[in-house]
Amino acid sequence: MPLRHRSSQQTYGAAGVDLKAATEIVRRISRSARSTFSRDVLSDIGSFGAFYDARFDGYKSPILVSSIDGVGTKLKIAAMLRRHDTIGEDLVNHCVNDILVCGARPLFFLDYIGVGKLSPTVTSAILRGIVKGCKENNCSLVGGETAEMPGLYRRGEYDLVGAIIGVAERRSLLDGWKVRARDVLLGLPSTGLHTNGYSLARQVLLRKYRVNDFVEELGTTIGSALLATHRSYLKPVTALSKSIDIHGMAHITGGGLVENTTRALRPGLSLRIDWDGWKRPAIFNLIQKVGNVLEREMRRVFNLGVGLVIILGRNDLSKAIALLRRLGEQPFIVGHVEKKSE
Repeated sequence: MPLRHRSSQQTYGAAGVDLKAATEIVRRISRSARSTFSRDVLSDIGSFGAFYDARFDGYKSPILVSSIDGVGTKLKIAAMLRRHDTIGEDLVNHCVNDILVCGARPLFFLDYIGVGKLSPTVTSAILRGIVKGCKENNCSLVGGETAEMPGLYRRGEYDLVGAIIGVAERRSLLDGWKVRARDVLLGLPSTGLHTNGYSLARQVLLRKYRVNDFVEELGTTIGSALLATHRSYLKPVTALSKSIDIHGMAHITGGGLVENTTRALRPGLSLRIDWDGWKRPAIFNLIQKVGNVLEREMRRVFNLGVGLVIILGRNDLSKAIALLRRLGEQPFIVGHVEKKSE
């Protein structure tokens, strides 16, 4: 005989999980996600796993390159502004850049959204940004997971993570061994903080400003400056690699310019950075001034306007700069590689 309780009947909905909202989100995003599919995607949205044809035309020895990351506390800025349509693009571009500096091009992407209470409007906006990022990077959005977990996140909060798979020719992998002493570090500009340093930036700026405050030296509001989209470097790097022998690259994320670029060097080499070699975006100057942040801390936490470093031989420098400028880029010399002192 089944047990009978006098209390009200318990359901998943009563526990805080809205299955109808989850179904509605899948319905809203399915068509957009399919629009990112390449011919190599063999499964549909909603499968238990994504199928991808692993025959890579034009590759003699294909190597899969993978990465996973999030966008950190930049999510707090999106929530404060109630603008969630660019944060997904940030995520895709960040992941694309991470495998790009290894010599890979993106193939497919998966997302994870963890939230306390599902909002089809907010989640759809996030996913629209992911779809946009995937389309702009020729990357298929093959699946993902949206998890509603009452009690784990506060109201209006969510977490966002992405995983990417790319492919590279074995002989074209950038693992540091092509880098030589006297190679030049060529920088490409960031659009701002990208997706790193937001815990410090928020602590400093939001004590003095509100997100909608217009700041003359920024030419925009605090919120807009902080929410500036993390850019992808896939197109300029792809074009450059067709005529220039790139020795190495570094995506400048958490840890700053020195820590990230050092990861692109082989043992026995070090960096010489010209910290006056480029103009820092105003947002970094504002953070340093308002928060009285030490220069060494600024260099350790932020990209300071350098989103990507390309390492190449001196003989290719002029050609690389001219090509990048024709593409609308504004490259600048960040420094050079040298032998590590004993």
